[in-house]
Amino acid sequence: MNYLALVYYQEQQIEAMTEQEWHDLNQKCIRCVEGLSQSGHFIAGQALQPTRQATTIRVRDGETLITDGPFAETKEQLAGFYLLEARDLNEAIQLASKIPPAQLGSVEIRPIRQLPPKDEGALS
Repeated sequence: MNYLALVYYQEQQIEAMTEQEWHDLNQKCIRCVEGLSQSGHFIAGQALQPTRQATTIRVRDGETLITDGPFAETKEQLAGFYLLEARDLNEAIQLASKIPPAQLGSVEIRPIRQLPPKDEGALS
């Protein structure tokens, strides 16, 4: 089964790090991905730019509304994700607990939901 591990932390905490602390955290993340890859659990993942780089869109009544930044203010911001393959939730928890930013913020684990097959007779 595939699980998405969403990494959250407080951007202010990251911005307060020294260059060396930031470098060390990134190196820990790189080593984590290497370990997950070697064990066959890592499918994909990426770090995200800070929320000040975000753009949020909503479509209401056929109109596209664009807002700079995240949709909602939160204490922790989405910083990246790891797409993992695990036997079950317990293994996904074990794997996600090794993601270095979990020590600074949190990692939300969600099972991937498979979409049903496309209806062959349906119009696009």
